[in-house]
Parts: sequence; structure tokens; C-alpha cells
Amino acid sequence: MLLGVLRLGDEAVPAAVRTEIERRAKRAVQRGAIYVTLDRLEAKGLLTSRVSDADGAGSRPRRSYKVTSRGLHALRRALGEVERMRAGIKSLLPEPE
Repeated sequence: MLLGVLRLGDEAVPAAVRTEIERRAKRAVQRGAIYVTLDRLEAKGLLTSRVSDADGAGSRPRRSYKVTSRGLHALRRALGEVERMRAGIKSLLPEPE
């Protein structure tokens, strides 16, 4: 989720985050799961959000998200852990037929 928000930058609204995750993970993501997770990450201080004014008649205000410095630190740490786990594993995997 943090990677999706980071990748989208100023366009990190929940619908776009969902689309980004679905596109990259190649699987469906429930809409409710996006909102719950964004709320939890914000409560932990890993994201901040802001509500923009409605764009025009009939439109609603949009909440966009941004990764905080604490969130960036958590991302760096998690990616480092993945790299450490991945190191040396390629030689253990058989080549595809």
C-alpha cells in the first residue's frame, strides 16, 4: 500500500491506489480493504492525508494520501529485509523448463 501511494505521488487517491495495486499484483483488491488499510497506515503515522475541494458541480471532495518520513523509513527497512531474505536464493531455485 505504501509503495502504491509513493508511486502515485499527488494522484494517490484511494481509487487510484487500488488500481495501482491491482495492476502490479495482478489480482483483485476489495475496495473496503483499501480504505481500512489507508486509515490504519495514517493512524500509525506512515501516511498523511488531505481533502481537496470538490472540482465542480456534483463532485465530491477527494482525499489524497502521501507517505510520511516515518513511512519512507518503514519502506526502506522492509525492502532491505526482503533483499536480505532474497540474497542467495536464486541459486537454490531450479531453472524453469
